[in-house]
Amino acid sequence: MADAETISIKLTELLRHPEDLDKIPALKSEFIRKKAAVDGQLKLGLKEQLEITQAGMNSISDSQRTVNLIKEEMMKIDRLCAEAQNMIRDFPNINLVSQTHRNFAQVETMKFDLESFEERLSNLEQLLRQDYADMENQPNLLGIHLGLTQLRDIRDDAMDQIRRASDSSLEGTLQDYFTRLDDVIDWFDDHVGQACMNLIPLVTTNNHGLVVRLALVVAEEERNDKKVKALQDAQREYKQLASRFKSINSGPKQLRGYKEKFLRSIELYAQSQLEATEQQFLEDPEKLEKSMKWFFNDLFVVKTHMVGLMPKKWRIFNTYVQIYHNLMHNWLIKFIDDPELGSVNMLAIIHWNEKYHNKMERLGVSRDSLEPQLIDNREAELVREWRQLIVKSIDEWMDRFFTTDRKAFVERKSDTDSHDNDENGYLRTKTLPLVWRMLHENILASKKSDRMDVTEGVVDAIVRALKKRQMSWQRLIDDQSAIYSNPQSDQDGLSLLQDWLVAIANDQIACIDDNEVAGQIGYLTRFKRDFEPAVSPKFMPHATTELDALRDGYVDLSTHCITTFVSLIFASDFRSTLPDFFTPRWYAEQSMKRITTTFEDYIGDYSLVLHHSMLDIFVEELADELLVRYLSSVRNKGAKFKRTEPFTDKFKDDVLTTFAFFEKFSEFSLIKQKWRVVDGLVRLLEADKPTVASVYETFKREYWDVHLSWIEAVLKSRDDFDRGMLNSVKAKAAEVQVARGPETIMGKVK
Repeated sequence: MADAETISIKLTELLRHPEDLDKIPALKSEFIRKKAAVDGQLKLGLKEQLEITQAGMNSISDSQRTVNLIKEEMMKIDRLCAEAQNMIRDFPNINLVSQTHRNFAQVETMKFDLESFEERLSNLEQLLRQDYADMENQPNLLGIHLGLTQLRDIRDDAMDQIRRASDSSLEGTLQDYFTRLDDVIDWFDDHVGQACMNLIPLVTTNNHGLVVRLALVVAEEERNDKKVKALQDAQREYKQLASRFKSINSGPKQLRGYKEKFLRSIELYAQSQLEATEQQFLEDPEKLEKSMKWFFNDLFVVKTHMVGLMPKKWRIFNTYVQIYHNLMHNWLIKFIDDPELGSVNMLAIIHWNEKYHNKMERLGVSRDSLEPQLIDNREAELVREWRQLIVKSIDEWMDRFFTTDRKAFVERKSDTDSHDNDENGYLRTKTLPLVWRMLHENILASKKSDRMDVTEGVVDAIVRALKKRQMSWQRLIDDQSAIYSNPQSDQDGLSLLQDWLVAIANDQIACIDDNEVAGQIGYLTRFKRDFEPAVSPKFMPHATTELDALRDGYVDLSTHCITTFVSLIFASDFRSTLPDFFTPRWYAEQSMKRITTTFEDYIGDYSLVLHHSMLDIFVEELADELLVRYLSSVRNKGAKFKRTEPFTDKFKDDVLTTFAFFEKFSEFSLIKQKWRVVDGLVRLLEADKPTVASVYETFKREYWDVHLSWIEAVLKSRDDFDRGMLNSVKAKAAEVQVARGPETIMGKVK
């Protein structure tokens, strides 16, 4: 169950977005390749393990045979000894005298050792004081070790005899007598430990004498420990037989572990160096190689100078390599498993993997001989995680930027904190340059990986984030503009909302505004130039398609801002004017003049702060929205066209007023063409009843997307309307077949 959950989580990470489904074939191929590689390694490993196991079983069988032979020989020796006692006359007496002599000699030796123990211990203390004054050389190290070894043997023999005696009442007294020896041993061990912790400095300062003395001490202790281990094994396996041999029961009785302490000191020395490097790595990961210089310097010193100072069987260089490599492995894995590790640090570890092995190969250490693998063969996983760190950072920053924009947009307390004017005087939001600077830095970070797949993944993430930002802006604009759509709504904050719409529209144009002649490049083109050298040629068609979609999105969003701006003008400024169109008040009012005057005020206010390309769209949207609202006014309450009233003249006056305003703009020819539809409205209103259906047919062929409901509203506004007129038009509508074409202005009139 846990494995299934883990797989689900991994799949969720790999397939976070719908676009990631296109990666499934590539991921499948990669996993099949990895599985084949793992299966091959497992088969090879299994074969090696079987060979090793078979060799081990053969060795065990040979050893068992050897042990049985030794056991048989020792039993023969024991049998011969027993038979020899019966062959010699008076053997018991001779054996008793011999045993008495040996016991007497042992007593004499023990008496001398105990009497001289304190004096010899004091001499060793004096030698330790001399070495303490000269810790860099410790000239008495071997002498002290020899003396302490002898005193240890004396203590072990004495304690062994008192424990085997029938009366053990003096054991406590004897222990107190030897207490001082433990203090001296601890002092000696401190000296040895300091020498072990400073092996590399001792070698680099050419203090080879102390290194050799230290190696002799540790080598001797290693031999003694092997003897003790063999004795313990013999006593455990053949307790009765072993107790009968004096040579087996003499010498050291306990494992002292100097060799293990020696290796542990090497590890502690390197560990302290790594701990000192850790803070440097966290603060400045790019200097990891420099901060690890000591690591390879130490191994170089061991290889070139220390090997000849240590016993060959130790293979000291290989020992150092294994210890140092294990520490480096654990140190890196600790960072890799840290969820708080920064993306820059992760990238440094990814690069360090190859650099580390290159440096080790220069020291003659192949990467195949290093176990475990430096980062547990997780490079592909780390690259994916590092890419996800960048993607996560991008998403977090984009969310943070939009949260700031949303708060300022919704509150609309002041435009000075959220808006600014660029070098051309256009109104812009303050966050857009920060957004693109952040994206630029993340592209640079991805390029440092020197991996195309990483940069490609980051580019896809940025495109998704930018599309999400476009959609978020559009939803937010729609939500906020809806507040003012109701004619009875409070108009407080409307002007600031209009400023925001202009700034957002200008932002979208800034993203795609390329002017090679003027040396001006939009943010989107800069973005493409940033990543293009770092991605594969196969990726570029996909990237180009995505960038084109983004470019279209910026155009659509900027146009949406202007369209919304225009809608707000009509909802707020003309809420009392539009309902009068085509009513009796229409004839007496100069409504169209008031509307165009308002247009002129808005254009005058925003012409300098709105991008010049958007100004043309602004003018065109004003004309289109006015035309749509004008045509839709046939639905106004009280709208009625009487044969006796000069409505055709009023239509003409409105159109001429509109043309008089828009003729100074470059889009006038297009605007004039669209406003020809008013002539069609007039024809529908003034046509005789029998010809209305044919007038409708002509209108339908000119404007294929005209809604029949609007035609019905026009007809109902005639003072001579009857059901027969409407039925004839509906019948004609059923007969007329018109090909669909480009959308006309009538498609917007409901």
